[in-house]
Amino acid sequence: MIHDMTMTPELTALTLAGLLQVVQYALMSIPANLELGPGKTLGPRDPQRLGKPLIEQVSPRTGRLFRALDNHFEGLILFTLAVVVVTLSGQSNALTAACGWIYLAARVLYVPAYAFGLVPWRSLIWMTGFAATTVMLLAALF
Repeated sequence: MIHDMTMTPELTALTLAGLLQVVQYALMSIPANLELGPGKTLGPRDPQRLGKPLIEQVSPRTGRLFRALDNHFEGLILFTLAVVVVTLSGQSNALTAACGWIYLAARVLYVPAYAFGLVPWRSLIWMTGFAATTVMLLAALF
């Protein structure tokens, strides 16, 4: 069996979401390292040595970037499942492609919304990405 090696729009969105994760890691780790210094960031991070978790020792904005990164790890798991199911079942269509791009746009917008504490926009943006992922999963079933 020969498979078409063209990436679906959903796989392209997933790839870009993975690269966004890399960017988010840099956006968080650079200020965290500058704020905490190599003594803390290069060490074993043992709780008794640090006194409290590193996320509690950084500025509020850097702490938000930590949490935004963690949140993307969580969201990316479900989005990856949706993309894999849609792609492997051959059900990529205009709706699932749109959902993939909506998820990616929401995740891009989520980072500054969280970093700058934009209420209620951060939550609304998150819900948009979550809804897009949910629609992809439901589209694969129906």
